Amino acid sequence: MNLDRTAMGRRSFLQASTLGIAGLALASGGVREATGRACILVFNAGAPSHLDTWDPKPDAPREVRGPFSAIATCGDFRVTELFPLHAQIGDRLSIVRGVACDGLPLHELGSQLAQTGGVVVDGAAFPHIGEIAANALGRAGELPGHIILPRPLDGSRLGISYGQCGVQAERSSALAEALDVQREPLRTRERYGHHAMGRRFLAARRLVERGVRFVTVNPFEMITGPATWDVHGARPFSTMDDLRNTVAPMYDQAFSALVDDLFQRGMLASTLVAALSEFGRSPWLNADGGREHWTKCWSVNFAGGGVRGGQAIGASDALGAEPLHEAVHPARLLATIRHSLGIVGDELAQPLRALF
Repeated sequence: MNLDRTAMGRRSFLQASTLGIAGLALASGGVREATGRACILVFNAGAPSHLDTWDPKPDAPREVRGPFSAIATCGDFRVTELFPLHAQIGDRLSIVRGVACDGLPLHELGSQLAQTGGVVVDGAAFPHIGEIAANALGRAGELPGHIILPRPLDGSRLGISYGQCGVQAERSSALAEALDVQREPLRTRERYGHHAMGRRFLAARRLVERGVRFVTVNPFEMITGPATWDVHGARPFSTMDDLRNTVAPMYDQAFSALVDDLFQRGMLASTLVAALSEFGRSPWLNADGGREHWTKCWSVNFAGGGVRGGQAIGASDALGAEPLHEAVHPARLLATIRHSLGIVGDELAQPLRALF
């Protein structure tokens, strides 16, 4: 999909984004051969900086590369020094660089597009990818087909329809047991981390282990704040020091623990872990030493679910400002999730088959 780089007005962008990929968002589709398959979607709301995480630019000028150095992984790519545990599981990760879209750099719009494949026009809301998966794959006993951790924000505000699957309205005993991470051995809980983010990632593994087909994990309850991915560089937003000392260490610990835990339990081959976000961050540091919202280029990553690890798909230019080759639209990321789960439909976007 070629992206028109010209500026668009708000309504024009909304209409173009919605009408262009509505088939992806609305079609539930059939199931190809999805028995036992599951997905854990880690939605990094707040927008991580690709240059300070999965797409470092060590040879770029200081005002572009930022304060962090790049390190090697056991895969065929590098990450920043903030992710030493990611480096250790690099052979199980696949990085997608050069994700981009045309649109206003607003969290609400990006969150809609990244999780539904569409954005609101005239009050319409589109189903979350987890709802599509739950409807296609069904429930596992008492447990819903899609669970969101923590409880989702107001879907009407974000333009996302969660249906009955993602809302934890019925607290059954089976669900309560699955969410009780204190039942895990202390060593396991320590591996994920004694913090809310670690407990959510551990709960996601427990849910999938008990048959839930789709779990959405929100690492942070709020998009903005002193310790989130929203690193503008000054209060009330996060700073690079927050990223170094709090945000990245928690995420590196929890995410790597999840991937490794699934692998050790023999679940990674059938469980896709998809780490997405609404957009990326500007290549140039601002006056406060942070980065602004940037929709023209960012990175995401996948593990498990049939994805070949240890590779980087696509690339950004020398500054991380734009895709070096063809841009990857967020709709293709959702099509890739559907492909991993064996869900077929009439969506217009094509999955990233190079990942498999």
